[in-house]
Amino acid sequence: MLQPKRLLSIDVLRAINMFFMIFVNDLSGVSHVPKWIDHVKGSEDGMHFADTIFPLFLFIAGLSIPLAIGRRIEKGNSFVSIAGYILLRSFALIVMGFFHVNMEEYSKQAFLPLPVWELLLTISFFLIWMDYPETLAKTKRYALIGTGIVIIAVLAFLYKGVAEDGGTRWLEPSWWGILGLIGWAYLVCSGIYLLIKGNFTGLIIALLLLVAVNLIVHGRPVINGEMLRLKIWVIKDGSCAALMMFGVVVSLLYSKIIAKGSYKWLWPAFTVLGAALIGLGFFVRPYTQGISKIHSTPAWIFLCTGIGIIMFELIIFLVDVKGKANWFKIIKPAGTSTLTCYLIPYLLVALMSLVHFRYPEFLDEGTGGIIRSFAISFIVILITGVLEKRRIRLKI
Repeated sequence: MLQPKRLLSIDVLRAINMFFMIFVNDLSGVSHVPKWIDHVKGSEDGMHFADTIFPLFLFIAGLSIPLAIGRRIEKGNSFVSIAGYILLRSFALIVMGFFHVNMEEYSKQAFLPLPVWELLLTISFFLIWMDYPETLAKTKRYALIGTGIVIIAVLAFLYKGVAEDGGTRWLEPSWWGILGLIGWAYLVCSGIYLLIKGNFTGLIIALLLLVAVNLIVHGRPVINGEMLRLKIWVIKDGSCAALMMFGVVVSLLYSKIIAKGSYKWLWPAFTVLGAALIGLGFFVRPYTQGISKIHSTPAWIFLCTGIGIIMFELIIFLVDVKGKANWFKIIKPAGTSTLTCYLIPYLLVALMSLVHFRYPEFLDEGTGGIIRSFAISFIVILITGVLEKRRIRLKI
């Protein structure tokens, strides 16, 4: 039986996650907010609300892989065509993340002001990876894509960053950025899924190996008096790929359970699995450098995955079982045009900087700032929905 094109529960969960991703990103510019909302500092052992958003995005991306890749395999698409699809998606995310992370060190001495560079960069992303209608003439589509490529090439040439020693540097991948990390994790997890054709046992083994890498990196085992150091190219400490692979395995587990025609085993299975991972997170905490998003520790991975599974279970109940998808209609575009939604704030920030817009002081701190960030999330999703209706959305 072919996989469905998409599950409403995954779309809703993705939309909720994207809503709060916009919220916490905007909240980073607000002072005097409750500590439990904001990110925990790198030197601290702990996790706040903001520290769960990115790992849950990775987990949710993993949930979608069996639907996207599995369906192509079941339809008989060739290995080469699917591999090309995976490579192109990964490449797009990595490129976008690469440019985004370099904005952090953008020099005031560069030829273009940062807001102009950021605005043109985001426009180039839309031109290159737009979901162009099939009715659009190929010459026009290729001309628009080519224009985007030329813009991004010129922006790369004009880029000037500030090096650690205060000197000038060019574009370089200091940490790949959020989209880049997602791209590398997607490349690993989708690649494994394709190579073993979605074999459930094989995917569990891959997940265990990724988790083992992360445990070794942060557990710092000593062998023959020497500390074992392990970091592997592409997966690094295995954290991002492990979070996404958890999503892959949970998605397949969901499919296997409902294939039997009943949800009755889903609730105890997901509740126990989610609770067990949360418990495992607290168990390994003292032995693996505590709970830390900045250091991507095993405790952080287990806790966030456990939370993700329980959230997924709740959304399955509300959306797939009770049919309450309309409850989330207002944020639906964030789940169906997610990358577009993620990039809209870059346009808004660049435009506000160009016109020297500043929020009133009461919207820059405390409760006023929190309300502002909620409002920004809704505004961004509203814009995304309007663009989606006009077929202006990214598709990779």
